[in-house]
Amino acid sequence: MPNHSRLAPAATRALGIVATGVLVASVLSIVPALERAHRADTTPATTTIALALPPAPAAAAAPVQDWRTVRVQAGQTLGSVFADLGLPASSMHRVLAVPEVDRLASRLRIGSELAFDIGPDGQLRGLRFDADETRRIEVAVDAGGVERRVIERPIEVRTVVAGGEIRSSLFADGARAGLSAAVMNGMVQALQFDIDFAQDLREGDTFQIVYEELWREGERLRDGGVVAVNFTNQGRTFTALRFERDGHREFFDPDGRPLRRSFLRTPIEFARVTSGFGARRHPVLNRMRMHRGVDYAAPTGTPIFAAGDGRVKFAGWQSGFGRTVILDHGNGITTLYAHMSRLGPYRVGQRVRQGTTIGFVGMSGLATGPHLHYEFRVRGVHKDPLRVTLPKPEPLQGPALAEFRRATAPVLAQLERIEGVQLAGR
Repeated sequence: MPNHSRLAPAATRALGIVATGVLVASVLSIVPALERAHRADTTPATTTIALALPPAPAAAAAPVQDWRTVRVQAGQTLGSVFADLGLPASSMHRVLAVPEVDRLASRLRIGSELAFDIGPDGQLRGLRFDADETRRIEVAVDAGGVERRVIERPIEVRTVVAGGEIRSSLFADGARAGLSAAVMNGMVQALQFDIDFAQDLREGDTFQIVYEELWREGERLRDGGVVAVNFTNQGRTFTALRFERDGHREFFDPDGRPLRRSFLRTPIEFARVTSGFGARRHPVLNRMRMHRGVDYAAPTGTPIFAAGDGRVKFAGWQSGFGRTVILDHGNGITTLYAHMSRLGPYRVGQRVRQGTTIGFVGMSGLATGPHLHYEFRVRGVHKDPLRVTLPKPEPLQGPALAEFRRATAPVLAQLERIEGVQLAGR
């Protein structure tokens, strides 16, 4: 049998140790609880309340602009535009204090666009218009006065290349190639000293043009100037390259020789030669006589140009020639322009520049239809205007020629590319 007497003291000691551990653990757990209870009794209770913040002051709303665009019609003035919009004359007088508005009022053009900002009360709050292609003027009007703002609108110049072939007429074929009349006129003016576009054109002639387009804010405004031209006429190719010399733009051939001659070959555009230089039967007098000039048929009112720089020697009525202008170009050379419907603004003694309009086609005097009779005289001797030799100017030299070649090389390359495309397409 087990000896319980020996085990009892040991067990008793073990149980005491366990009991003591349980008591300590209990005490340790009770003390924090009592501490929390004490804090709970001594700490005052708090209550959280959500309070709404006062609203932030609202920003003053900007007045909503209400722009109304008006396109000026024939006969309208700035005053009538204001009246049509129900704006009082006092509003117009306020904005007239702006110099650009004052100029606008005196030079208002048909088709001009004006924008008006009119408030709910019917009062003018703003005026906006284009002073020119690069500047827009915006005028703000309020009780405090008038404020002017200039908005810059830069122009972008883009280079365009095009080409075509003569099949029916110069302008019809140009339109078929997508070219405007302004561009075709520019081409004619560039080559007018080498080609008579009134009578030299032939079916199959070709042309290549490099010209400018003007763009603003992504919108195409209009065509700009012609930069370069190739025109093949009856197998001969003529080239015109634009180059600026001494602040003036001129056309030159690829060798740097100015294309501008002392005299225009033809002092009228797109007219038809109806009678050349030489003996003929007079259409009115019905007898043979020498015709000492060239007749160009054209509609009444077609402009007539001065063939060269000169001074007006005669302007008035001259027997069978009707209304006539005679120009003295110096060095014994004179030119005569007859049968005008009306004279230009120049009078005897005044100087005129080549290409200036000196009159308009008509049929005054002995004439059976509207046309220009043109004569070219050298020291009183009549010469055939279509065949008289016109001296060529001297070409560029030295640094000017080097600069010309540098400046025109890119555009020459453009002409060659488009010409190659056209040849490949035939």
